[in-house]
Amino acid sequence: MANDRHSESLASQRDRQVQLGLIVTALWVGAGVLYVAMSMGWIAFLRLPLGDLGDFLDGAFAPLAFLWLVLGLFLQQRELAANNAAIQRQFEVMQRTAEHAEIQTRAIAANELHARQDTFIDVAQMVMHQLEVIAGMLFISSQGTFGDGVVSDDEVDLMFARLSSGESSVFSRRMILLHVRLADSPDGWALFYGTPIRKQHCESYIRSFERLLLSAAGCDPEGMIVDALHGNAQGRLYRVMCTLRDSPPAGVSVAG
Repeated sequence: MANDRHSESLASQRDRQVQLGLIVTALWVGAGVLYVAMSMGWIAFLRLPLGDLGDFLDGAFAPLAFLWLVLGLFLQQRELAANNAAIQRQFEVMQRTAEHAEIQTRAIAANELHARQDTFIDVAQMVMHQLEVIAGMLFISSQGTFGDGVVSDDEVDLMFARLSSGESSVFSRRMILLHVRLADSPDGWALFYGTPIRKQHCESYIRSFERLLLSAAGCDPEGMIVDALHGNAQGRLYRVMCTLRDSPPAGVSVAG
């Protein structure tokens, strides 16, 4: 609406200037005609030599030429101002369009990131359950009837039932507690790497958890999910396994 009113105002000013120029021109020509008629008459005027006649017409129409030159400059300046205003408006529209496109791009990227994070969370739940099953097998290998026999089969079955009912870190917490009790003794290392089957369980656990971390990093630009994975029971058990693998206690013979 404001732009339309501005355009109408410019058109009205242009029309008034043209009308003023026409009126002044008509008055000037009328005055010239009256001057010729009263001073010398048209017959005498037409009998003037061509040189004198040209000088007269040149002097008579020079002010009109100057008038229309000035009016033309004013009209041109206003047209240029209107064009500049139109270009500025187009630039502002293009700028707003670019900003809107940038906002849409960020929104699409955020939606895509949220979709990938939602997918990761679903996958992470399955991987966490898999890690807990591996920790359960490691626990049975050392504490069950096939290991030291410290925990009965009924208690192991109860722990697996708790895992199935949604308790997500049953075996990881127990393995961490056993590691804390045994501290840095050879028995603490043997708890995880004392037999080929325990070593295999630890390697499988580490490999699965590292793949989960890699997948989390791909949809976690701020690192919050990765930090959460390192901070939960599975992440702490992963660090224990890596530490014992890389730094076994003195006097322990590590098999190849």
